[in-house]
Amino acid sequence: MRLPRYLDIDLSAGTVKPYPISEAIFRKYVGGKILAARIMLAETRPGTEAFAPENIIVVNTGPLTATGVPSSGRFNITTKNVLTGGIGTSNCGGNFGIKLRRAGIDGLIIRGRARQPVYIEVTGGKAHIHQAGHLWGLDTEAVQTKLPGEYGKIVIGPAGENLVRYACVLSQERVAGRCGAGAVMGSKNLKAIIAFGAAQVAAANPPALAKLTKRWTAALRANAMTGKALPKYGTVGFLAKGYKAGFVPVKNFSQPQFDQAHEFTGEGYARDILTRNTGCVGCPIRCGRKQMEGEKEIKGPEYETAGLLGPNLLNASFKRVGHWNYLADRLGLDTISLGGTLGFAMELKERGLADLGVDFVDLDSIPQIIEDIALRRGHGDELANGSAWLAKKYGGLDFAPQVKGMEMAAYDPRRSVGLGLGYATSNRGACHLNGGYMIFLEAMGPMSINPQSPRSKPALTMMMQNLMEAISASGVCLFTSMAVFPNALYNMAPGSRMRRLISRIMSRSGRVVQLLNSRPRLAAINLSLIPYPQALALATGMNMNLGRFLELGERGYNLERLYNLREGLRGKDELPKRMVSEPQDPQRPETIVPLAAMLGGYYRCRGWNEEGAPTAKKLKQLGIETLGTEPTVPLV
Repeated sequence: MRLPRYLDIDLSAGTVKPYPISEAIFRKYVGGKILAARIMLAETRPGTEAFAPENIIVVNTGPLTATGVPSSGRFNITTKNVLTGGIGTSNCGGNFGIKLRRAGIDGLIIRGRARQPVYIEVTGGKAHIHQAGHLWGLDTEAVQTKLPGEYGKIVIGPAGENLVRYACVLSQERVAGRCGAGAVMGSKNLKAIIAFGAAQVAAANPPALAKLTKRWTAALRANAMTGKALPKYGTVGFLAKGYKAGFVPVKNFSQPQFDQAHEFTGEGYARDILTRNTGCVGCPIRCGRKQMEGEKEIKGPEYETAGLLGPNLLNASFKRVGHWNYLADRLGLDTISLGGTLGFAMELKERGLADLGVDFVDLDSIPQIIEDIALRRGHGDELANGSAWLAKKYGGLDFAPQVKGMEMAAYDPRRSVGLGLGYATSNRGACHLNGGYMIFLEAMGPMSINPQSPRSKPALTMMMQNLMEAISASGVCLFTSMAVFPNALYNMAPGSRMRRLISRIMSRSGRVVQLLNSRPRLAAINLSLIPYPQALALATGMNMNLGRFLELGERGYNLERLYNLREGLRGKDELPKRMVSEPQDPQRPETIVPLAAMLGGYYRCRGWNEEGAPTAKKLKQLGIETLGTEPTVPLV
């Protein structure tokens, strides 16, 4: 078995040394965000501040990254979450992960703080630290142009340099957006990391993995979502269904309807704006969008960006959203937190609580505001801290669209209560992915399980969270999971008898799902619709099946929770008061998130105590009652 190769880079000392990963640790934690969470617990002391030199950044891949399996050009960044103080993870496409593994390295642990701006070069299994004074101050597009073209790159823009709390990291045009990883890089005077290598990534069973790759790619291309809808419309194709189901955020999540919804859809974008679709290296889905800005072709928006910079701000112009998105990317800003913060600031002004230079009327001022945020200039200096910080200063915490300090994605949880539970319990804050992406089961996908009912949602949310965790750690894009659902489900008429029957069965599946959650190894099988476990086994030589894969995800979720508890994120998980007590549709009082009705059941499903902390029994079951050489993690 080939063990992953990690390097430990100390920017304060200017040193690079190997960081050994044992076979036992590799088998238990695999890679990506799960192995990174284990490293965070081992290598940082409790209470370490996000911008302290003692904080670390883990940049790593998964075992499937660069193996040729579809959509496997992923890498992960884990550090302390600038917005929440807990775990911060962000997953990204682009070509950096592939180049890093082909350079002979699976992960980097970066600590300390350089005296002057630097960048890191990885090639030939080694890393070198170079001066980057000539790159400091450049935007993400310019700095990537200045660095060698054949290298994979991750870079920050001015927002990261200025420690904007939601600064992001870019690789080509793809974004590791959440948790402020760009600001942590900036705090270390680290402008960029580049990697180059041409070595092929070895697999334990190359012929069998190649056959699986061929079948898997064909399945993705034949699937109604990953082979048709996403290539044709991109993720902005979710908008039309979102308006119908009511989950698109409107006016800082305060209204159920968007008056200009007919103008702002994926279909309209494809007809009027789209120049072509694109995608990450090795991905057959091709969900990326391109549009023109003057004579220049730029990246088009994803659903999250479109929702939060569109209806959330009462904006119905894709050209505006495209320009704002391009500007935010160049400056290095997470558009989810940006849109959530701007919408909240606009409502603050509307309520007479604070005037931060933005409102729902004058949208022409937004480009200047985005630049001011990145440079921490004028009102931008306060807006750069996010909605939770603003709420603590000016009031409005009840309607600030955040959990644990991080802004919500572009789905109103009052129309997808399982997603609301996911937002509340997500380890990195209000994240739809770390929260289990329940919106896809409840309102957006092929089954549409009653989105207002809490029934079975605790068990289903736990399972989806574990699945998302394990897929991410393996090194494959989460969008591939949409092909788990066969075309027969996608092709059913919305009101058909069969779809209603399936929805009723799923809404009553809680006990069966929880049996599998509590004893995942009962699923000692491999399913063609869920190819990740078999791919991991063929790539690494591990004994892996669906049950072990789900257990891996559960282990990762508990590790992240342990880190949060260690850093003081204690007490029951919560949502903003608006989400649990203010109906999204005043005519439908049920359009709230019944969090109290789900949270206790969710904790019991997880084997956590009444405050949401893993018990000693649960940690022992997962083999993480202790973590080896690091300071002992208190057991609850």
